[in-house]
Amino acid sequence: MERIARVARHVVPGGVQPQSPTNGLCPQLTSGSQSPILTTLKGKIAALAKEKTALKNDLLKNHGETKIQVVTVEMAINGARSMKTMVTDTSDLDANDGISYRGMSLYDVNRALPKAPGGSCALPEAAFWLLLTGEVPTDAETKAFTLELHNRSAVPANVMATLDSVPKETHPMTQLSMCMLAMQKDSKFSAAYDKGMKKSEYWEYALEDALDLVAKIPVVAAAIYRRTFKDGAGPAYDKSMDWAANYANMLGVNSSEEFKEVTRLYLMLHADHEGGNVSAHTAHLVGSALSDPYYSWAAGLCGLAGPLHGLANQECLGWLLQVQKDLKGQTPTKALLTQYAEETLASGKVIPGFGHAVLRNTDPRYMLEREFALKHCQSDPLFQLVDACYQAIPELLQKKGKVKNPFPNVDAHSGQLMHFYNLKEENYYTVVFAVSRAIGVMAQTVWARAIGLPIERPKSVPLDTLKQLATK
Repeated sequence: MERIARVARHVVPGGVQPQSPTNGLCPQLTSGSQSPILTTLKGKIAALAKEKTALKNDLLKNHGETKIQVVTVEMAINGARSMKTMVTDTSDLDANDGISYRGMSLYDVNRALPKAPGGSCALPEAAFWLLLTGEVPTDAETKAFTLELHNRSAVPANVMATLDSVPKETHPMTQLSMCMLAMQKDSKFSAAYDKGMKKSEYWEYALEDALDLVAKIPVVAAAIYRRTFKDGAGPAYDKSMDWAANYANMLGVNSSEEFKEVTRLYLMLHADHEGGNVSAHTAHLVGSALSDPYYSWAAGLCGLAGPLHGLANQECLGWLLQVQKDLKGQTPTKALLTQYAEETLASGKVIPGFGHAVLRNTDPRYMLEREFALKHCQSDPLFQLVDACYQAIPELLQKKGKVKNPFPNVDAHSGQLMHFYNLKEENYYTVVFAVSRAIGVMAQTVWARAIGLPIERPKSVPLDTLKQLATK
């Protein structure tokens, strides 16, 4: 029988976890030692950092005055849209091809990265390794890295005490942000900085915090779900599972292998999105002041909670459920959804989940989720509605010429998949997003310190000054 325990109680004094099965991955660590996989990881990052730092220095010395872009008035007013003013080495967002992780398309990433036994979806911790090192990990490296995260997953008692002090009605993203800040007292980066570490060591201590944070965030996130929407009890932490499967299991909403697979896919696809999105940019900005990763990601989470960013997946599902209700049992077809969408637009409302600030083609993340749905839940009425929207809405938006990108983004699909597997509390969806995005943002944080990026300090101008510059 599945062992049931208090999810929020994956905590013991000193942060030492009870022993649990390792599934033959590698032996338990001795307290205070550095594991072989961590030595390997640091070696790979150090070697790549040396190469990238040399490239950065060459660019500054020999090409520092080279202009790469003309800045327009529109860019200045409209949130620095498309303005190339940041460096993010872990991922890139191309308007036509979508996101790439270290130069690999998401399709290639999903094919190349190690999978769970019998699975077809890439393991998100393998994506974390790729983002950190620029290399696809071997199966052995991935298993050892998974166990490294397991061995860091015990959540300090003060964090859970903080969580227990918050009313259950508090939005789950607020709870998560508070828990990240509560973890800050144990920041290894902050402690080392206070003792006077060298600049060349910044990235190593940032990595320590990054690994700790990524290891612990699923435990906290699962506890938030169980206390907010259930009775507080749930499946216990299980080291025999991979990082994403363990998170899916702790949620306690569906014990199937399919739910573990879709969780792996979701957490891999949402992991990184270059540096300009609100949550990553916020974390980068805060981290550039040498605030530790806990401060940085707590700030990033506050941005992720916004309706124009991470909350969009929640809004998309809400819209789909409302459409389903309005159709009153009618089978969703392209013709029916075209009419419904036309009426929606005519009323002055927007259709969430279609279009993207940067992308000009269908989001590859959407397509990978669509492939999963076609294989595993094609008969789901909500998927049939998503499919009808996919057939109808882009064509309608193209005809009306209202948007630069009429195609669906990932938010148009992810809610349907979570809903199908019984994770139906829409207010929680952004927390799942946050668990995933912690991977990319933490990788970015490590690399910002590894290549010595400075404090971010753009220059702002009043509108009157902007007018003078534009009309002189």
